[in-house]
Amino acid sequence: MLHATDTFNLNKIITLKNVDVVYKVRRGIIGKEINLYAVDNVSLDIFNNEVVCLVGESGCGKTTLGKVIIGLLKPTKGHVLYKNKDLWNLPKHEWKIARRNLQIIHQNPYDAVNPTKKIFDILALPLKEYKIIENKNQLKEKVYQLLENVGLHPEIADKYPHQLSGGQLQRVVIARAVSVNPELIVADEPVSMIDVSLRIDILDLLLDLQKKFNLSSVFITHDLGLARYYGKNGRIVVMYIGSIVEIGPVEHVLSNPLHPYTNALVSVVPLPDPKLMKERRNIPIRSIDIATAINPPSGCKFHPRCPYVMDICERVKPELIGLEGKNRWVACHMIARK
Repeated sequence: MLHATDTFNLNKIITLKNVDVVYKVRRGIIGKEINLYAVDNVSLDIFNNEVVCLVGESGCGKTTLGKVIIGLLKPTKGHVLYKNKDLWNLPKHEWKIARRNLQIIHQNPYDAVNPTKKIFDILALPLKEYKIIENKNQLKEKVYQLLENVGLHPEIADKYPHQLSGGQLQRVVIARAVSVNPELIVADEPVSMIDVSLRIDILDLLLDLQKKFNLSSVFITHDLGLARYYGKNGRIVVMYIGSIVEIGPVEHVLSNPLHPYTNALVSVVPLPDPKLMKERRNIPIRSIDIATAINPPSGCKFHPRCPYVMDICERVKPELIGLEGKNRWVACHMIARK
């Protein structure tokens, strides 16, 4: 069997090595500080021109991990490598290059822009900051081109954020992210604030831009249907209470989940055929109570809910190990013993 760090491909943009993120939280007004383990010993590689779908229930650490990947959040422990160099120890000029090449699309576009600035100024700022344009004429032409790239009319440049719909503003945020020609974009639940009828349009836009600009993308979602659509040619990473429990090609994992938690997630996704829905057997979860990242269970974090729990699951945390020749990675004692 392989371990999660046994990857020798040199085309890595980001490498996470045993990353922890621990928040200090306080219970009550005068309560003592306690630890919240948002990300727990995560190792992961992200390669050139690939799609990675990061999925899991709310509160599992997806957004925190996304911020770690692009350097918005420094890990409490472990290392983040950008092209095999420690991201947090880069010289100032190299750090600026990394920040340009690692961009994010936030969940709520209204929180991601300055409400007092016109759309033109919002898009112009990064172009000026990274000296992508040389004069005002080029700046105007580039801003209009960015708006057209995301399906918006140039006249929107003179509007303020509050004058746009959520879908329009999310397209502006996407345009800003690609304006600096990045290598990797983290899209954090980019369609959760968008009308259902427009979600596929936004996903198609992101996929088109990825091909056009040769981008890698990390797509964060709790919706397996969206992950299947967006990542049909990519990998899926399943998280549970701060830890990765399964990695593999999207279609392989969703069609044949190996970890009991992934199996449970897939088993509750609605099917379009009522007959198949009625015949499908749901996984008999032992408990509906989800443990918290403040006091996670010992051993395998899923063991209090797992229908296949063994004695070792309660005592020993399973490693994320690869199955030879299958391009699948699973953190489960049951799979490791097969």
